[in-house]
Amino acid sequence: MTLSAYAQETLVFQSSAGKLFYQPAGYVRLAWAPERQPVDSIQAFYEQVLALLKSTGARHILSDHGARAPLPIAAQEWLTTDWIPRAMQQANAHHCAIVEGADPLHRLSTQSVVSTSPAGFKFKRFDNFAAADAWLRNQALAG
Repeated sequence: MTLSAYAQETLVFQSSAGKLFYQPAGYVRLAWAPERQPVDSIQAFYEQVLALLKSTGARHILSDHGARAPLPIAAQEWLTTDWIPRAMQQANAHHCAIVEGADPLHRLSTQSVVSTSPAGFKFKRFDNFAAADAWLRNQALAG
């Protein structure tokens, strides 16, 4: 992501789980905190994501995993069976760019979510912000 892309972002929400930004290019960015989070904190953070998607009309997500701890199994299951289907239905969200974290266990928990998510929700994994940002901008242009 370029410095100008950061400059356009607006911080919308912050909690122990991380920070949530609105990017006028048509997506929301989740910047996760590195500390392990309880399931209820993760769920509350994602509910803020859904509210932002709905209020802005953004349909895409960039999740910056950075040094994020692996998600608990219960949070992974909730994401794939509850939150993602609601995001698809209520906000017409269908694309999520993931900037990978370095922890191999984290990557495994991410793969679990990616592989068990509903059909029609597309994830793409990246090593850097610039590539993730470019992919999401192309998705926004494609409709």
